[in-house]
Amino acid sequence: MTTTSLVIGGTSGIGLAAAMRLAAIGDSVHVAGRRGERVAAATGEHPELVGHVLDANDRGALDAVFAELGTLDRLVITVASSAGAGAFSTLDVDVLRSAFDAKYWPTVTSMQAAIPHLAADASITLIGAITARMGMNETAGIGSLNAAVEGLVRPLATELAPIRVNAVSPGGVDTPWWDFVPAELRAQLFAQTAATLPVGHVATADEVAEAVVFAATNRNLTGTVIETDGGARLGPVAA
Repeated sequence: MTTTSLVIGGTSGIGLAAAMRLAAIGDSVHVAGRRGERVAAATGEHPELVGHVLDANDRGALDAVFAELGTLDRLVITVASSAGAGAFSTLDVDVLRSAFDAKYWPTVTSMQAAIPHLAADASITLIGAITARMGMNETAGIGSLNAAVEGLVRPLATELAPIRVNAVSPGGVDTPWWDFVPAELRAQLFAQTAATLPVGHVATADEVAEAVVFAATNRNLTGTVIETDGGARLGPVAA
């Protein structure tokens, strides 16, 4: 019997890497994203993937895609937002609201729409970020956003059981999320970050995707947030 997976936000970065790993283990993998050109590019380069243009804030569109898929075995939600960072005293609350609109509410809406279509032993895997539990300056806004996403995991793991619910919490990852930073500055930032990490490098999307697929496929794992941050939460390495 074919295992069907849907990766929302699966057209680039961690989402695309997770989709490729799921396809490699034999899943029938669907990817969804808001931007038609990215969906076309992802499925053009990886024809084993089936693409859907989808706004995950649109419940009607979600219902239509889930109805088309039928029974779904694995749901991975990798929607992201780069908004919400900055000093709390001057943080623009409207910008923070937009960050929740970009990540938290699509995550909630996607899960609610998926529930009637999930197999009894299905899995849901979310993406948070290590800012949810680190005391880093100027991350109160974006950290609270990721904490809200990760806060869904434990209560839903019990409420939706035996459906499994987990999340992956990455630190810095070299993905298109960073495209708003000029390339030269981004390279400098990554080098500085790598020097502080116990693992000595900034993660690739595929390294994080490996944890995503583990969470999605391991039938004994639920209610868990997997930290894949290169040791960032441990503090900087000794000089």
